[in-house]
Amino acid sequence: MKKKLFGLSAIIICSLFVAILIFEKDEISVIKFFPIDASTTFSSYGTELRLKSETDQDEYDINWKAYSTLEDEIYLRQDVSLMYTDGKLKGILSKWKENEKDIVLNSPIHGEDSSHYETITFHHGEIHYPDDKIKSIHAMSYDELYVIDSPHSALESFEQPTNNSQKEWKKTLDHATSQQLRYHWKQLIHYFEINKDQYVFVPLTDLYRYENENIPTLSQEQTQQVIGQLWEGLYKNYILSITDNKQPVHSFIPLILFDKKGEHLLVLYQDQNDKMQKLIQSYPSFE
Repeated sequence: MKKKLFGLSAIIICSLFVAILIFEKDEISVIKFFPIDASTTFSSYGTELRLKSETDQDEYDINWKAYSTLEDEIYLRQDVSLMYTDGKLKGILSKWKENEKDIVLNSPIHGEDSSHYETITFHHGEIHYPDDKIKSIHAMSYDELYVIDSPHSALESFEQPTNNSQKEWKKTLDHATSQQLRYHWKQLIHYFEINKDQYVFVPLTDLYRYENENIPTLSQEQTQQVIGQLWEGLYKNYILSITDNKQPVHSFIPLILFDKKGEHLLVLYQDQNDKMQKLIQSYPSFE
């Protein structure tokens, strides 16, 4: 029987979690930041979530896709995409290729009940020049989808609400997710005894905003360097630790803390063993 609106918050909080981990090639990390190549850019890139169909009562499928394209082949290409459902990790997609220009990630996702899906993708490329000169390029993309499975109407989905019913559902889903995340992040901040006044807080799923915005105190060029190095660290310490585990992982959206003085950033998250983790990344001197 389909769940009623008033019970949605409890359902989200208590629902079972299953992570889908899909990797092509099991080699070690290949995401590594090098000086940004200003002469090379992606011709297109993006992330897409689309509701496919209802598979059964209270169940449906979503198509999850990420892609990036270059005009010419380069030495190394890799994209990695993370999906969170109501603030909890749903799955990871990653693919890398040598001497390639295109990457496409595509996977069906099975869902149940009304939920908010968010996915962020890091698109990466490595270019090798003569005399062992190496540069890199990167970009980020994001998409979200609200799926409403109501007993009073047909299955529907939207990115932004267009009527009062969708607005009410968005408010309900966002409130339930926000409560979980705030509680989880508060535990991490308390555990590591962090002075909240010293940082700007950004969920991992909101990092895509720094495609065009600046990290506090930094220029856009400096921001891109810090973001590239941040994803290198996230891939090595957070993403690979989950995929190497080969088991479902109870992981909430990590929290990024940008130092207001422009000296460093922190990443707070809970690992596959439910242990609280803190990554520290010092900013370069930018001389």
